[in-house]
Amino acid sequence: MDYSGRDGPLVARDRNHPGRVPVGEQVWEPFTHRPLHVKSPRSNCLWVSLKSWLSELVHLTCYRICARGLSATIRYHNRENRPRTGGICVANHTTPIDVVILANDRCYAMVGQIHGGLMGIMQRSMLRSCPHVWFERSEMKDRHAVTRRLRAHVAAQTKLPILIFPEGTCVNNTSVMMFKKGSFEIGGTIYPVAIKYDPRFGDAFWNSSKYTMVSYLLRTMTSWAVVVDVWYLPPMSIRVEEDAAHFASRVKSAIARRGGLLDLSWDGALKRGKVKDSLKEEQQRMYSSIISMGTGWNGSILV
Repeated sequence: MDYSGRDGPLVARDRNHPGRVPVGEQVWEPFTHRPLHVKSPRSNCLWVSLKSWLSELVHLTCYRICARGLSATIRYHNRENRPRTGGICVANHTTPIDVVILANDRCYAMVGQIHGGLMGIMQRSMLRSCPHVWFERSEMKDRHAVTRRLRAHVAAQTKLPILIFPEGTCVNNTSVMMFKKGSFEIGGTIYPVAIKYDPRFGDAFWNSSKYTMVSYLLRTMTSWAVVVDVWYLPPMSIRVEEDAAHFASRVKSAIARRGGLLDLSWDGALKRGKVKDSLKEEQQRMYSSIISMGTGWNGSILV
């Protein structure tokens, strides 16, 4: 580079291309004054901002179209507590529609396993415009690998908030089951959200052992309506004396209290497991001892 010449000390000449004058990252041709290459950091920043804005606009529009198709009537409360970038949004889980309900008011980064077929195509398409966190099946078994990727996402502080359902399964919207502690080991600020559906207009609960996804969606779309209240709770952080399990329980209790749901400590995945024979035998022995004593459950004499 030669900094001498009529252009003064602020303009550098390229000896390999004496007819071109690079200014920063932009190369100009001095006689025509036309830019040859534009790679300035400012233009890249503007492009990223424009892409993010368009992505959020398209996502919000698509989710709102889906909500219209489900005849959803959504009431959002305390919107000043909506999740912010770099945070983690946790909510009770009733149905896959929960994602549509929440994404009507705010864009989120989804977390889940990569599927095949049409679902996989949709997931990869979404990943091009939004920083979702999809895992391969082999990665899902590695808890530490999942935690590392989620921590990296949260540490960026500029990416969309992660949306997680810590129950890990759909519950019938009468209670909140145990929150898995893995979601609370990532770090960052937790934004709790309580979701409560009105059962008078239709049952939003997805019983996956009874209905397939297609039959469930058809059943939901032909119901009267999907009426739901969403409460954004104040952000919460782990306390010094708390571990991840106690923090998860505290967040769960706050969600249950706000949504008017029962706060239960049972694992929601128990509904999928077979009851152990030892537990059955224990209940049988208890019932047998009650009968042999000749008294009922409340102490009354059996006739």
